[in-house]
Amino acid sequence: MADLVVEGGFPVAGTMRPSGNKNAVLPMLCATLLTDDEVTLENVPDISDIDKLVAYFESKGSKVHRDRAAHRLTIRHDFAGFAAREAELPLGMRAAVLLLAPAMIRTGRLDFDTEAKGCALGVREIDPHLEILQAFGCRILSSHPCAMEAPDVYRGARIWPDYASVTATETFIMMASVASGTSVLNNAASEPHVQALCEMLVTMGARIEGIGTSKLTITGVGRLSGTKATVPDDHHEVATFLAIAAVTGGRLRVESQVGHHMELILRQFGKLGLAFDVEEDAITTAGWSRRVTEPFTAELLPKIEAAPWPYFPADLLPQAIGVAVGCQGDIMFWNKVYEGALGWSAELLKFGARVHLSDPHRLIVFGGNTLRPAVVEAPYIIRVVVALLVAAIQVPGISRIKNADPIRRAYPDFVEKLTALGARVHWE
Repeated sequence: MADLVVEGGFPVAGTMRPSGNKNAVLPMLCATLLTDDEVTLENVPDISDIDKLVAYFESKGSKVHRDRAAHRLTIRHDFAGFAAREAELPLGMRAAVLLLAPAMIRTGRLDFDTEAKGCALGVREIDPHLEILQAFGCRILSSHPCAMEAPDVYRGARIWPDYASVTATETFIMMASVASGTSVLNNAASEPHVQALCEMLVTMGARIEGIGTSKLTITGVGRLSGTKATVPDDHHEVATFLAIAAVTGGRLRVESQVGHHMELILRQFGKLGLAFDVEEDAITTAGWSRRVTEPFTAELLPKIEAAPWPYFPADLLPQAIGVAVGCQGDIMFWNKVYEGALGWSAELLKFGARVHLSDPHRLIVFGGNTLRPAVVEAPYIIRVVVALLVAAIQVPGISRIKNADPIRRAYPDFVEKLTALGARVHWE
């Protein structure tokens, strides 16, 4: 594992374009299995999970052409060839669950490891995915490892899950798009990356109603065609670079078309004193007052809550915490998605920040800290590495973030982009 060395106190400024959304491209790439026609994806980020998926597809006989310089990937699957090979799923990536529906549709039988790992955000249930497959008629033959068998005909299903899971919603979308009849999902996830999958499938001939809402109604079609689709920019990367630039005092312009997804995100960062100029196709940092916005109800502690979309995203809560250590006021952060995802906050003490972990979901950051450079240990959580960098880069002096490799899974050319904008950051 490599360390990230950060020399803080230098402004991050200029103009940049973000990469394609990792959480959008992975389900979009998996959904190419739903057609035997050619599919081309534009704005494809250069991340390791895509390498693993492409290797998996090629091992099944799929034809893949990838132009990394142009961020373009073209793929065509061999229906007969894919079905004739072993049906196991790739290990070492949580995105493997996104293959459950399309691989089952391709092969009729599936074997997979229920212990696939991604990042250290606690236990993530696979049950919602299996329940969705069962609702469409699939049968579980064994567990640990799990073996599943497809029905003779996939029939539409009505499902109301316990909670709005992004990947389970995407599993439902892919199953329902090719099942006979009409399927309905109440309590559907509606994140921008879920919307991107829906929009791609619509261009392939799927009939989907309710895109962007918590209720999806999908009428299955007999066949999906090929398409050309563009992966949306990563709104998480947009917000991350804006936060990094703002705490360094730099003026950064991020050019992107995802501004319509950023209103609540920018407002929550605004609670930490960050200011932005918003245009139709760009967002620019406009200063950092360091003042935490106090609520009108004086007895309440200011807070930022992360929950499923359209709440503030849990994947941006660590970055907001990294900003908060440099603020003058106190504020609470509440992660309503993952249990135990704030345990890393003890590393902030090494910077001189004062924080209190109230329980597995809530953290209080106290303001008015005198920060200092530090050597910190990053857990295997992508966004936490960035959070520690946000804290380090605002402190003059040299800090080291140990075991920072997870950042490569979601932020292509992260260090190169930062150094091009004036940051002093490098790998060791």
